[in-house]
Amino acid sequence: MIKFIDPRGKVATPIEPYELSKNVRANEGDRLSVALLANGFPDSELFFKKLGEAIERRLPKISTKLWNKGNAGSPASEEMLHEITSSSTIAIAGYGH
Repeated sequence: MIKFIDPRGKVATPIEPYELSKNVRANEGDRLSVALLANGFPDSELFFKKLGEAIERRLPKISTKLWNKGNAGSPASEEMLHEITSSSTIAIAGYGH
């Protein structure tokens, strides 16, 4: 007799759905600006540049702006964070190796 075992573990905490605070699809992103924060790893800036281009193709009225913190091992400066939060309605940060 074959016994099948489900390899998935049991979830210990309840799943919390993530609700977007902005409807990015409404009016093709009109009046929304997206900050793209590259982490400083090689090609992270190129990745976010391409991501920004894809977002703008999909939502023609949205605007994107790219920042690069320059060093993956360091946090973004307070000045950079202030600039991002004061000029953008949405932010996307990346990390990796």
